[in-house]
Amino acid sequence: MRLLLPFSSPLSATSPPSLTEYPLPSKIDCSGLAKTFKKSVIGALTGALSLTLVLSSPIPSVAASIDPYLSMTPPSLSPDYSPEDCPNEEEADSDVLEDDVRPQLVVTNEGIVEEAWEIVNDAFLDTRSNRWTPETWQKQREEILSSPIKSRSKAHEVIKKMLGSLGDQYTRFLSPDEFSRMSKYDITGIGINLREVSDGGGKAKLKVLGLVLDGPADVAGVKQGDEIVAVNGVDVSGKSSFEVSSLLQGPTKTFVVLKVKQGKCGPLRSIKVQRQVNAQTPVSYRLEKVDNGKISVGYIRLKEFNALARKDLVIAMKRLQDKGASYFVMDLRDNLGGLVQAGIETAKLFLDEGDTVIYTAGRDTETQKTVVADRQPLITAPLIVCD
Repeated sequence: MRLLLPFSSPLSATSPPSLTEYPLPSKIDCSGLAKTFKKSVIGALTGALSLTLVLSSPIPSVAASIDPYLSMTPPSLSPDYSPEDCPNEEEADSDVLEDDVRPQLVVTNEGIVEEAWEIVNDAFLDTRSNRWTPETWQKQREEILSSPIKSRSKAHEVIKKMLGSLGDQYTRFLSPDEFSRMSKYDITGIGINLREVSDGGGKAKLKVLGLVLDGPADVAGVKQGDEIVAVNGVDVSGKSSFEVSSLLQGPTKTFVVLKVKQGKCGPLRSIKVQRQVNAQTPVSYRLEKVDNGKISVGYIRLKEFNALARKDLVIAMKRLQDKGASYFVMDLRDNLGGLVQAGIETAKLFLDEGDTVIYTAGRDTETQKTVVADRQPLITAPLIVCD
């Protein structure tokens, strides 16, 4: 569990470099390399998910309709959104693009602390220390808020101490500066993190879980808790956060139009947001000849599981295949970790359809699920993973 409460950090607008080939390291230290070529080693890649994964959010795809591994299935156009519970809400949609900065609500120091407390109260699962109970957590809230919190820095200190009492190394507070350094993991390009939330009727809504303050979506007027109804006129009902993130993506400085709704029956708003890209490719690769040139080996190094990992990995492997690679080496040594979803989607590329990639557990039964590979593997050639 990561607690992200950013309150200041603009996204920088830098374009990612193109994917290029890099020289092969002078030595690939994988013992038994020649023998292992005869067998595909897949489990180690799935195990790489245990690296330092820092943020759970979707991973993007590339628009290339000829290749299922380089594109998500384009969402089909559907009729205008008109919830049965709110029959008049379509009339409230002004269809006015909101380019100006919207008024920001004043967030008090006590409010910040209470928000952090509520996140833990709603979602924390104590699997180790057995020290956490709703009763003790409620008592801690009362003690903390019994006196004024006079500064923002003091509020941050209170949150860190409060989370430290949980005894869980994976539950921590990120300061605004720390969070700003994670902007490279923004895979939507507009500074939002999406979450699938059940509507109580067996379907999922897509809501804005968090925003990068002063990021494109925040500046344009998107609010935390907003439901994403459509992207560029495409109804996203029933779509996953992964699919919608692919719709949000596009070249830097271009615009995407979101239709959002605040609350169950809030008015629909159309908001134009300018995209910004802040990720750099984590993939380097080259073709190497072994056994006196008889065997072509595709060497790929993956430095981290960021927003571009899956897309650029697919591109690299296809280019190597086109050059004649019949074996592959995936180098994960010194991998920095990264996005949980990026690791999941990367592992899916090499697993058979139906194989379990990862499963989750939590207090909320709706969050307990098993993720499986949903298509045939990208390659069937032998693969060695160095980690």
